[in-house]
Amino acid sequence: MSTFDKIFGKIEEIIAGICLTIMSILAFTNVLARYFFHASFSFSDEITTYLFVLLSLIGASIAAKRHEHLGFTVIEDLVPPAIKRILNFISYLMAVIFTGIIFYFGILMVISQYTLGQKTAGMQWPEWIFGAFVPIGSFFVLIRFLQILIHIISGKNRKDERKALQEQRQKEMM
Repeated sequence: MSTFDKIFGKIEEIIAGICLTIMSILAFTNVLARYFFHASFSFSDEITTYLFVLLSLIGASIAAKRHEHLGFTVIEDLVPPAIKRILNFISYLMAVIFTGIIFYFGILMVISQYTLGQKTAGMQWPEWIFGAFVPIGSFFVLIRFLQILIHIISGKNRKDERKALQEQRQKEMM
């Protein structure tokens, strides 16, 4: 595993951990506030929703890194290895294009939100702050899909890499 992968992976895990922690604390305190004070924090739903977007994208990036991304492999399992490699190439090329589009239009959305001075509904904070979660998260997914696509082009075997990653995780747990 390269130094880039280690640093990038740590950043992914830190972002996911922060999102999950903040979301859990907000949800828990909101439940307590409703139970004890019969009122809720109006901002908690808003922040939790925005953080969920970032967490979902970072989670997709982590899944791609671990080669545990959801996939439909019925056709892939029935074809010879050469065709399987072509199908993998096409599917990851489409994934790179798709996440690239999300990244590009996410940036345009943030620019638009900033230019128009849009505010969030509940907290009245600048919308672009939370809108930036889309291009940030899609950037992480895009990098991971690009890495996989490069591995496919270079001929590296994903199963061997997946096995090496699992062995690496087992060593880290010990």
